[in-house]
Amino acid sequence: MNKRALKMYVFYCSNSLEQDQLANGYNGLDGITVKTIGLPCSGKVDIPYLVKAFETGADGVVIVTCKQNECRHPEGSMRARKRAEAVESLLEEIGMGKGRMAVIEMKEDGVEQVLAEIRDFLERVRNLPQQRTPKIAVNGQENMIV
Repeated sequence: MNKRALKMYVFYCSNSLEQDQLANGYNGLDGITVKTIGLPCSGKVDIPYLVKAFETGADGVVIVTCKQNECRHPEGSMRARKRAEAVESLLEEIGMGKGRMAVIEMKEDGVEQVLAEIRDFLERVRNLPQQRTPKIAVNGQENMIV
């Protein structure tokens, strides 16, 4: 099994989860750096936030949404899903491929179900080709985008 190091970002609705609940679920996952970012609603995650996560070296990004029909904001979860789809398309367009974005909806099993789905996603990302920082040519010289 491939055990390369991974860097993950998890954006989550702070009305549904607490950071401690998520952070405790990553104990024992060797070689994985997870940055959790709480939002007042998962629908508040914006495309620039998601893209910035990849620009800073993330191998994958997860958005955790509220249980269906339990979002305090009428379209929050739907917005998060559409923005994740847009970023997934951008990643494919620039050559990183699909499969680096995930939207996980809370269900009745709560945090345990979310953590199990995140672990599954981590394994799928681990098996994707390792991302490389895109290079651009400026005045005939290659430069890394940082």
